[in-house]
Amino acid sequence: MSLGSFIRKQFIDILQWNEDRDGVLAWRHPMQDFEIQYGASLTVRESQMAVFVNEGKVADVFGPGMYKLTTQTLPILTYLKNWDKLFESPFKSDVIFFSTRLQLGRRWGTAQPVTLRDSEFGMVRLRAFGVYSYQISDPGKFYREISGTRDEYTVDDLEAQLRNMVVAAMTTALGGSKVPFLDMAGNQGLMSQSISEQLAPVFDRYGVRLDNFTVENVSLPEELQKALDTRISMGMAGDLGKFTQYQTATSIPLAAQNEGGIAGIGAGLAAGAALGQTMAQGLGAAQGQPPQQAQQPQAPQQAPAAANADPVQRLQQLKDLLDKGLITAADYDSAKAEVLKKLTN
Repeated sequence: MSLGSFIRKQFIDILQWNEDRDGVLAWRHPMQDFEIQYGASLTVRESQMAVFVNEGKVADVFGPGMYKLTTQTLPILTYLKNWDKLFESPFKSDVIFFSTRLQLGRRWGTAQPVTLRDSEFGMVRLRAFGVYSYQISDPGKFYREISGTRDEYTVDDLEAQLRNMVVAAMTTALGGSKVPFLDMAGNQGLMSQSISEQLAPVFDRYGVRLDNFTVENVSLPEELQKALDTRISMGMAGDLGKFTQYQTATSIPLAAQNEGGIAGIGAGLAAGAALGQTMAQGLGAAQGQPPQQAQQPQAPQQAPAAANADPVQRLQQLKDLLDKGLITAADYDSAKAEVLKKLTN
């Protein structure tokens, strides 16, 4: 090497990483056309680790602290380069800093619904999402398996790989849990713990420690949620026969105000009873109960003609209907006038 070439060479005597940008997991110290001065200072801050790489092979690893780079502090690199104890020349080596800070609040979710067999609903499709946190625990593994020789490796670069592993573990956990969908809300803590135990060794393979994993929500796609809401509504209705009677009773005041007045109530009651009986039989058949013989609804008995009825009793009946709000005042006055008219004829 000529004297001019030697003078033009640039040497590094301080190696450090200030982490001036968030979201960076691995940063390669610029080394092109540079050499590290023998006895240079290496500063590794808290929440950092530094790795020396020789010709693609991980050599010495440093935790937080300040180091003077000599053959004593670089034993593996000294062995790989066949240095002797008197070596004091500048040398070339890749130096990569890694952030070991906890990466908190990383979100995960199923991009597509996961199809599973449910004990109550049969085949269902579920969505799930939550948060997790992690940190680099073994920079040597992380370098070999993930970051490699890139100048910089970020959280976003890692997220795509981690999310795929999380969703795969989530699918396995949901499929093997045999917990009905309706019970999953009360078992999210146990589910989170189970998935975390499955993911921990997978993350460790890449030099990453899973710190926390949480399932925040498990839900059905919108169309299945609507079907579930319908089923819940039917369950809340209880006895459909009584429910139909209640609906019919509450509709009487409205029917009295419509065209036809009280005259249409009898037909409405008969139709409501028939509908309730039909629905009850349909539900019984769906639940495996033997169908009951349908009873023909009896036609409402015709009210006795006003001419043959006791006028006083008739007027009292009309007054009772008015007091209970089943007919309007106009209906009462009209019927009362008709009874009195027949009495004077």
